[in-house]
Amino acid sequence: MIVTTTQNIEGKQIIEYRGIVFGEVITGINVVKDFAAGLTNIFGGRSGSYENELLQARESAIYEMTQRATEKGANAIVGVDLDYESLGQGGMLMVTVSGTAVVVG
Repeated sequence: MIVTTTQNIEGKQIIEYRGIVFGEVITGINVVKDFAAGLTNIFGGRSGSYENELLQARESAIYEMTQRATEKGANAIVGVDLDYESLGQGGMLMVTVSGTAVVVG
């Protein structure tokens, strides 16, 4: 499955549009990760625990979106947009991804 943020795929022609597809993931940040991130905030550096959580959430959302495109008979997704939101008191992270499922030839 080709997944791209562009509206076209070089060397391919969009034959059919199959609709907008989404992937959503909401994940909780636990107390241990919150504490480790707090220490990083005080002493500086990158928060590996938050980065890993973000990476996993993003990959899961993209996977979910590609599965939905496959169910619609698409072989590519164009115009992909990725968004992140913090929910509640910062303890939840929401990752949403959307794009247009298409058939390319």
